[in-house]
Amino acid sequence: MSSHPDFGAAAASSPAEHPSHAQENVRADVQYEEKLIVAWWVWLIVVFVGAAGFVAVAPISIAVGVIVAVVLMVVIGLLLHLGAPSIVVTDQDLRVGRAYIERQYVGDARPLVGAEARAARGPDLDGRAFMNFRVSMPDLCRIEIVDPVDPTPYWLTATRHPERLAEAINAGSRSASDRGDRV
Repeated sequence: MSSHPDFGAAAASSPAEHPSHAQENVRADVQYEEKLIVAWWVWLIVVFVGAAGFVAVAPISIAVGVIVAVVLMVVIGLLLHLGAPSIVVTDQDLRVGRAYIERQYVGDARPLVGAEARAARGPDLDGRAFMNFRVSMPDLCRIEIVDPVDPTPYWLTATRHPERLAEAINAGSRSASDRGDRV
């Protein structure tokens, strides 16, 4: 199968086995990149959790309450930021979080906005699809998978820029098919 989560097994293998790993340091072939950090209102929840920590500990000691509040906000903030997946489209592959697939197995991409995105998340969803949803991002991009051996029919990922992501994927798919036609 070509699309699969990269759970660290690839890190132990050689770059020759995964050409995309060998080129991670080369940024020239990146056609689209987006880090799916949380929306601004989620940071308000982080502040609220810090304030709740302060209120819980302040009757014992104000200083300890302030320390607890700051530690809670820093730890939750780091977890939210470091745990945010990235979408990276290159000449060789497509990465969404820890999952990746070679570009030769990527079909057309279509931006989904509004009611179309809600339907794609709900009644129209195929349980075999790879899903990367974010509460703070209502828009999606549906990416068809054309690998005959892969049971995953498509990837569905949240994005702030579904049109730009679909455009980058479709432009790369067309150029790859153009190269294949000339061979």
